[in-house]
Amino acid sequence: MADGSAVPAFEQLEKGQEIGRREIGVSRSDLVMYAGASGDFNPIHWNNDFAVAVELPGVIAHGMFTMGAAVQLVVDWAGDPGAVIDYQTRFTKPVPVADTTGSDEPGAVLEVVGAVGALDAEA
Repeated sequence: MADGSAVPAFEQLEKGQEIGRREIGVSRSDLVMYAGASGDFNPIHWNNDFAVAVELPGVIAHGMFTMGAAVQLVVDWAGDPGAVIDYQTRFTKPVPVADTTGSDEPGAVLEVVGAVGALDAEA
């Protein structure tokens, strides 16, 4: 684990067991930087007028951005990115990111909670 403690043995894990949680502040500049890294320049992630025109609440975070933030919690818990061999996500609603230009406040805060969803001794 990132905090120096050992990851529990498989036999100690239980379905539903929480492995960690964190809050991640997201700004619109984070989304623009992510767009540059990922190549996903869909205007719903940076242009408020466009996002509203397609009936979104405003600029929204990339799904893969939020997914990456969530899996990083698991990677930090496991202590090894190679230990994560399968990962599934269900996107339930968009993550609107408010325009906070000129402020130190994030436009959104992702609340990430990691929990054991299933156990597979053969994986």
